[in-house]
Amino acid sequence: MLTFIIRRIAAGAVLLLVISLLSYLLLSIPHNDVGRQLLGQSAAQSAVDAKNTSLGLDRPVLAQYTDWLSHAVRGDFGASWFTSEDVTQAVAGRLPVTLSLMLGVTLVTAVASFLLGTWAGVRRGAVDRFLQIAAVAGYALPGFLVTLVLVLVFAVNLNWFPAIGYTALGDSPTGWLSTITLPVLALSVSSVAGVSQQVRGAVIDVLRQDYVRTLRARGLSARSIVFRHVLRNASAPALSLLGMQFVGLLGGAVLVEQIFGLPGIGSMTVAYTTRGDIPVIMALVMLTVIGVVLINLAVDILIGWLNPKARVA
Repeated sequence: MLTFIIRRIAAGAVLLLVISLLSYLLLSIPHNDVGRQLLGQSAAQSAVDAKNTSLGLDRPVLAQYTDWLSHAVRGDFGASWFTSEDVTQAVAGRLPVTLSLMLGVTLVTAVASFLLGTWAGVRRGAVDRFLQIAAVAGYALPGFLVTLVLVLVFAVNLNWFPAIGYTALGDSPTGWLSTITLPVLALSVSSVAGVSQQVRGAVIDVLRQDYVRTLRARGLSARSIVFRHVLRNASAPALSLLGMQFVGLLGGAVLVEQIFGLPGIGSMTVAYTTRGDIPVIMALVMLTVIGVVLINLAVDILIGWLNPKARVA
């Protein structure tokens, strides 16, 4: 298992390096006159050139990237070109918001998907048909429509949760829970729809295997067969999809954070990308890639623990 984990960590490090290089090169292609954007259209060209030089934009792109990388590995992502704010502190201030959403959605998706998918796969019949219809509907409904319905019903009409705003966990645990409940539910609908269908299909396939019939013939209870044998072998595809869903959540978080007024990474990404603020954008890209690598590593370790054959892959 240790060798398996080391291989996954090494692959993640290589991915980080490749993504950082490609991202920096792509962000440098437009050749926006950053100095002109900062100083205004009426600024003298000499002042604009001096500003670009002070930012290091007069050097080759690879030299800029090497300098950025040497600082980034030490946790120093520099300062924003447009606000002069320390990038690390700016991102760290918004990270808990988005992290709360991501972990909440992942937890809700995992629990709901495995319960619903297993229930439908074992019971079949009307339960199975209902889940399939509900999954298609949940996957097809636009995210913004689900979000608006949740706000109108639970925040405006019933007044159970706040419509906008965010309360930090350290300030008030109950306030934090109330402010992330609706955003988490809004992001979880399509995720649960997709993962539950994967669990259902995997459970049905495993239940058809010969060894399951053998276990039944030996007199094992249905509960024991499902929870000790079927789920263990049916979990791998669903866990892989759950890890992929995490990447898709980042795009959905942008819309949800804007609707609920959450000061998270998603809204920050939109604001700084439109400006072309490379130090901030690169920090956000690296944070996203690190999150994806860690989630996939956790999924691979869990799959390797459930199925030792996967460790040789």
